[in-house]
Amino acid sequence: MFFDTECSAILLLEDGTYFEGISFGAVGTISGEVVFNTGMTGYQEVITDPSYYGQLITFTYPEIGNTGVNPEDNESLHPSVKGLITRQISNVSSNWRNKIDFDQWLKNENVVGIRGIDTRVLVRHLRESGTLNGIISSDSSLTITELFSDLKKSPNMSGLNLVDKVTTKDSFKVISSCPVAFDKRIKNIKTNPYKIIAIDFGIKKSILDRLVAHGCEVTVLPASASISDVLDLSPEGVFLSNGPGDPAAVDSGIKLAKELIKYEKLPVFGICLGHQILGLALGGKTFKLSYGHRGLNHPCGLNGKVEITSQNHGFALNSESLNSERIKITRFNLNDQTVAAISVIDKPFFGVQYHPEASPGPHDADHHFNHFVTLIEERRRFVD
Repeated sequence: MFFDTECSAILLLEDGTYFEGISFGAVGTISGEVVFNTGMTGYQEVITDPSYYGQLITFTYPEIGNTGVNPEDNESLHPSVKGLITRQISNVSSNWRNKIDFDQWLKNENVVGIRGIDTRVLVRHLRESGTLNGIISSDSSLTITELFSDLKKSPNMSGLNLVDKVTTKDSFKVISSCPVAFDKRIKNIKTNPYKIIAIDFGIKKSILDRLVAHGCEVTVLPASASISDVLDLSPEGVFLSNGPGDPAAVDSGIKLAKELIKYEKLPVFGICLGHQILGLALGGKTFKLSYGHRGLNHPCGLNGKVEITSQNHGFALNSESLNSERIKITRFNLNDQTVAAISVIDKPFFGVQYHPEASPGPHDADHHFNHFVTLIEERRRFVD
């Protein structure tokens, strides 16, 4: 037994650091990249966001589970994270929308958790040491040596293509959205919707909601879609979605983006991984951030204009690799000056590193969806 009788779970990091805590959710042993999210709300959206696939997520807010779980707030059908790390969870679910207890939901979905550790110490360690792989175990029969041996087998996120783990296997169409999407942010409902192709690298439901709310009829295609798959559907615009893993390893997505750029006729909009793939297709390079950007209050802007954004990424575009004669950096992350948004000069291609759909987070950046449909509207007038 690796811990005393008062503890029931352990978090072991690849540098040998370990934390003893209490098990919650499913009982088991799981390894992955340990990351942290600084948001105070939205734990359900975070846990079900496909961009977190293969990771162990640490919540810096000291308590989660307060509002239980409801199906409307899921970003995908099931949790995407491998494991959860938190200071404590609430034993009471206080929300009229709650359908199932948080801990029971995690058990049903086989998500392993550890609570009762000092997440402040853990996050400080990750900020100083950089992102580390880790293993959570609530199996008391395993020794530290055995866990460390298993942890060494966990792959590094750099060079890892995880898109195939989360992308849809079959295409599907989204022509209406849940009522939440039609909120006060929508200006009008289109009777002649914009026909959009969304390439699914791990797309969030709320992104589809926002596209529909801005008047789009969306056909979602797998990440392996070819240029002919796209053009055969006669779209008016192409959306490149968020997703997990190393963007430089998503060969099929980069190839498609390059062909869309050569085609030149369709507006292209990328978010997060899609933004990075667009940048790579334009000749840029990406690099792994020391500990990533994951939270709800990251300031991004340029020339005195700022918007507060929701973010979730571990890689970023290298600003020096972008051809300034062709590509304009339209926003920087004001915390560390990494590239936060780009556009192609005189072409209808643009991407943002953050999440304008929020969910969770502020709505400052929702205007990017409006910019996308404005480009499509301009193309309609030109074609007509």
